[in-house]
Amino acid sequence: MPVIAPSLLAANFLKLEDECKMLDESEADWFHLDIMDGRFVPNISFGPMIVEFVRKTTKKICDVHLMIVEPEKYTEAFKKAGADQLSVHIEACPDLQKNIQQILSLGMKPGVAISPDTPIADLADILPSIHHVCFMSVYPGYGGQQFIPKSFERIKQLRNMIDEKGLNVLIEIDGGVTTENAASIIAVFKSNDPKGIIATLKAIR
Repeated sequence: MPVIAPSLLAANFLKLEDECKMLDESEADWFHLDIMDGRFVPNISFGPMIVEFVRKTTKKICDVHLMIVEPEKYTEAFKKAGADQLSVHIEACPDLQKNIQQILSLGMKPGVAISPDTPIADLADILPSIHHVCFMSVYPGYGGQQFIPKSFERIKQLRNMIDEKGLNVLIEIDGGVTTENAASIIAVFKSNDPKGIIATLKAIR
C-alpha cells in the first residue's frame, strides 16, 4: 500500500489550521513540508516556526524536505520544531554522509532528495545509510509543475538499484503526482474532495 504524503506547500495558508485538521482526519500517512531558502532554489517558503505549528495539529509523521544550502546549520532547529524525517539534497551537500549522520544522531529518519538532472548513480554509496529517497519528479523550487516524463525510467533505475543492494529504502515521489499517473509510478489540496483523493491513492496497488 502506498504512503500518501500531501505537501503543505499547496495548502491555503490563510486556513492552515483547517487544512492540517483535514489532513489529520484523512487517510494521509505523512505531512510533507517543503523548506525553500531562496538560495538553493529561487523561492522562499517557510521555516521551523511553521513546522512547529503544524506539529501541534497532528501526531502523524512530519516529513521535512530541505531545499536549502548548508542544511547542517538548521537540522537541530527542525528536530526541535517536530520533524520526524528530514531530507537533504544531494546537490547541496558536499559531505552528504556527514549530513546523514547528523540527522540520525538527532533521532530523525534521514532522506536524500535528488533533482531531475542529477544521475541516479550518484545515490549508490549513500543508499545503505538512509530511510528514503525524496525523488524529484519536477524541478525543485516551484509548486504546481507537471510530472516530468523521464522520471518513469529514473524511478525504475532507482528501484533496481535499491533491490540489487537488498535494501529497504522507500522512494518518495515529489511533484506532479495525480490519480492519472500514480498507478504507473496528488493533486490533494486542489481537489474539491481532498479526503476522497487521498483515499483513492491509498487504494492504488
